[in-house]
Amino acid sequence: MVARCLRYDVEGWGVGEVWLDGATVLAHALPSPERADGVRPPRGVSSPARTIADEASRAGADFVPALFQRIRAHLGGRRTDYADLSLDLEWCTPFQDSLARALQRVPWGDVVSYGELAALAGRPRAARAAGAFCAENRFSLFLPCHRVVAANGIGGYGDSGVEVKRRLLALEGVVL
Repeated sequence: MVARCLRYDVEGWGVGEVWLDGATVLAHALPSPERADGVRPPRGVSSPARTIADEASRAGADFVPALFQRIRAHLGGRRTDYADLSLDLEWCTPFQDSLARALQRVPWGDVVSYGELAALAGRPRAARAAGAFCAENRFSLFLPCHRVVAANGIGGYGDSGVEVKRRLLALEGVVL
């Protein structure tokens, strides 16, 4: 496998990265104004990578530009869905795979608690495991962990932080 890192910018957000193997998404890092110049594979992606500017992927001339257009639309506040994307979930346990599938079904503008997410994945008493999965989510936006909140408040948002989570939720009309 040859992982490819494609960078894109979104005005007001910064530079984001999508890691691809063909048309399969290996990881996605939300845009950040602090994105380092050096490209490193995200946790769990161990193959070598090279930086490629916005260009057509091996999967077809329209895949990458269309994906970047969708991300920009999302971060601009337009309802966006990523259910059709092929995500690399090979590393997941069966329960983590169930959490990922349940996350994909949480609609724009809705939130669920970590316990509710665990229940949607078939393990209602596994709220902490659901929280751990969300904290390590390498598919920001595509698996919308920003829509998962603590029973008593907003909860965390991994390395991106709670303010980014609030900003993403606000785009969807949710204020916490």
